[in-house]
Amino acid sequence: MNIENISSFGATIGGGFFVGILIGYALKKVVKIVAIVVGLFFAGLAYLQYQQIFAINWNKIPQISQNVVTTLANATTQIPGFNSGHSADIAISNFGIPLTGSMSVGFTIGFVRG
Repeated sequence: MNIENISSFGATIGGGFFVGILIGYALKKVVKIVAIVVGLFFAGLAYLQYQQIFAINWNKIPQISQNVVTTLANATTQIPGFNSGHSADIAISNFGIPLTGSMSVGFTIGFVRG
């Protein structure tokens, strides 16, 4: 092993770790914002029902959400290369174990600390 291989290996691990932290941090912030928006929406609906402005059938919401999840699951199977295990495995292996490993550790730290 020469010095160029070690520096390239270190840059791959460090860069993957840093990018993973950024992705994890950003994803956690987005999830928090979406949770707040959805929570406020349902709180507003509950308040409007309490004021008898709207009549909401709360028993129908799980059925509708199940239909939405089924539709999204069917839509993801239509994306080329998304559901085929072989092409995804090849694409991940092209990045290399050091990059994906350091990126996953960085993502975990960024998501937990975010």
